[in-house]
Amino acid sequence: MKKLAAGVERIGQFPRPMVNVYLAEDVLIDAGTTWYRWRITRQIKGRKVSMLALTHVHPDHQGMARDICRDRDIPLACHADDVDAMEGRVPVSSEQIPNPIVRALQKSWEGPPHKVSRVLAEGDEVAGFRVIHAPGHARGEVIFFREDDRVAICGDVIRNMSYATTLAGVQEPPDFFTYDPVENRRSIRKLADLNPSLILPGHGPEVTDIAGFEKFVESLPAD
Repeated sequence: MKKLAAGVERIGQFPRPMVNVYLAEDVLIDAGTTWYRWRITRQIKGRKVSMLALTHVHPDHQGMARDICRDRDIPLACHADDVDAMEGRVPVSSEQIPNPIVRALQKSWEGPPHKVSRVLAEGDEVAGFRVIHAPGHARGEVIFFREDDRVAICGDVIRNMSYATTLAGVQEPPDFFTYDPVENRRSIRKLADLNPSLILPGHGPEVTDIAGFEKFVESLPAD
């Protein structure tokens, strides 16, 4: 695991971080895909984990949620707008643009439903981070923001990699994964308004070039 900030680590991946899972103090943030079964369980073995909190309920973030919560006997948390998807009452990612190839890939990543024990809302606290609702990519997308050092764990509000080349670079999430790109741009601006010192996205390495991030935000189309 790689230490990124005080009390925050990222599950190790090779050759580069692509689908990120973070450990903030004793709270696991996101659960990767079902393909991450051994990677996650091996790296958190022997570590205290009191809860699993999701940035949003898409297949590449909830894949191992049920198994981790069951095996570690810990509660699962996500935003209220994603509870129905996590508990299986509506399909995961049902709001995304239909695409047979994407659907097939996501189906192989998607984990089974699991009960949400803690429903997150704007302003809640998780491991010293404030919950900020940031919809657009997913209805229940949240940012976890720590005021003390302005670290933001932002899920897929932005990504810091190209899905084509896997090279680093701040981008919007693709439209075909995002139910409302305009709303997501508002959430990107909400992230920028926090004045973060470090951004930890759901895909790609940590964003340390905040000036570059701010230029990216300025380049976004107007709503």
